[in-house]
Amino acid sequence: MTCYSLCIKARFCPEVLERILRVIRHRGFELNTLNMSSHNKFDNKKINIFLTVSSNRAIFLLSAQLNKLIDIYHIEIQ
Repeated sequence: MTCYSLCIKARFCPEVLERILRVIRHRGFELNTLNMSSHNKFDNKKINIFLTVSSNRAIFLLSAQLNKLIDIYHIEIQ
C-alpha cells in the first residue's frame, strides 16, 4: 500500500467533511490521519484539511473525484 498526503482547501459548511470522507471510502482509499483548521476572512469561512490516505490505487483517482465537489477550492498532493 502507498501512503499519500493531501492538503484540501474548502468552503466551510456542515456537510463538506462528510462528502470528502464518503469519496475517500468509495474510491477505495483508507483514511490514516485527518487534521482540520478553519479561518474566517471577511465572513467567508474556509477550512484547510490535511489528511493522509493509503491504497494500492493511483492517487489521481481520488483527487479527480474530490475536485468535482462543489465546496472544494484546491487540492494539493504532497
